[in-house]
Amino acid sequence: MDDSEQFSVDTVLAPVDGSDESATAVEYAIAIADRYDASVHALYVLGHGVVRGIDVGTVEETVVAENTQGFFDDISNVAENAGVPLSTSVDDGFSQSRKTRHPGNVVLDTADEIDADFIVLPREPVTDAASAEVLEKVAEYVLSYASQPVLSV
Repeated sequence: MDDSEQFSVDTVLAPVDGSDESATAVEYAIAIADRYDASVHALYVLGHGVVRGIDVGTVEETVVAENTQGFFDDISNVAENAGVPLSTSVDDGFSQSRKTRHPGNVVLDTADEIDADFIVLPREPVTDAASAEVLEKVAEYVLSYASQPVLSV
């Protein structure tokens, strides 16, 4: 990009996991989207323990769905107050059958699918051990391989 090209953003991707750190990252994503008259897409990435628990029946899918929806409701209020359009999706960051499935791949694939221009993700250590496994792997991988600008907060 040279000095004559103006930087523009239409879609900001915010990978989340329900932690306070990811909620903060969404707030940054909303601020960027507000600045550039863009939208935010929040991608809830499920961790290995949750995916495995659902697969073997030790974790109730309905509980995961309720927790995920509750998180989405909270960030929807923030986006609505800022006047920023928000879309959401959920994906599992790990697979029992595909060894190449990694939360970082899920984020980058989603960024390509939704044509994201910018990615905002948390980098701070996460207090919840189940969430830490997802966010740390996503931050590391996305910072290394994303073709979009990345803000790590």
